[in-house]
Amino acid sequence: MPSRLRVPAGYLLGAGALVLAHPTPRSLLLALPLVLAGEAIRLWASGHLEKTRTLATGGPYAHTRNPLYAGSALLALGIAAASASPWVVLAVAGYFLAFYPRVVREEARFLREKFPAEYQEWAAEVPLVWPRLSPGGPRRSRFDRRRVALNREWRTAAALPAVALLLYLRGR
Repeated sequence: MPSRLRVPAGYLLGAGALVLAHPTPRSLLLALPLVLAGEAIRLWASGHLEKTRTLATGGPYAHTRNPLYAGSALLALGIAAASASPWVVLAVAGYFLAFYPRVVREEARFLREKFPAEYQEWAAEVPLVWPRLSPGGPRRSRFDRRRVALNREWRTAAALPAVALLLYLRGR
């Protein structure tokens, strides 16, 4: 699946998830830790990221080369769990399988070409997807809250209460 379709397909998935959802107060509560952890990872990662200018290797990038995607996966799992619908869980799994392997490969290729020496050193110690428990690699980037705003992660953080409200209302 072409990676350029990932974002539009994500919006369609979100709308479909809302239609298929059968959330309960319990499913919403059980999903909360996944959603909060996912967004925390995304906020932490976006504070290290200077897209195409430098290679982010500190913070969450010392645990996995793709912390934004790891955070997104936790968010999606949380929303799927909140929906209390096996169809939503299957749709989320299908979406990730359809898009993320290709996106991760494309991004790795781009970074390897843009930052050849730094990427090789970092990739030798930091796994592509599954995070390592202890930090590894060069860890050169530092968190800067201004980057969170520049990377527009506030949009995801702001959308989460709206998604929670929509799911809550859907369950009523």
